[in-house]
Order: sequence, then C-alpha cells, then structure tokens
Amino acid sequence: MDAKLVSDLIMAVIGILALGTIVGVVGAFWSMGRAAYRKD
Repeated sequence: MDAKLVSDLIMAVIGILALGTIVGVVGAFWSMGRAAYRKD
C-alpha cells in the first residue's frame, strides 16, 4: 500500500473518532442541562 494512502486513512479515522467524541460530549452536556432545567 502507498504510504500517503495509509497516512490519509489514519487521519480520516482519527478525524471521525474525534468528531464522534465531540458530538457525544456535546450531547451529554445538552441532556444534563435539560435534566437540570426540568428539576426546577
């Protein structure tokens, strides 16, 4: 396999994982915020 292709694939995987993590963290904070508002 070409070294550039392998590098691009690794970067793509890291990018997708990072994006998924960011979405998950934002979703968790959003749901926590909504739950906190509901308690009042």
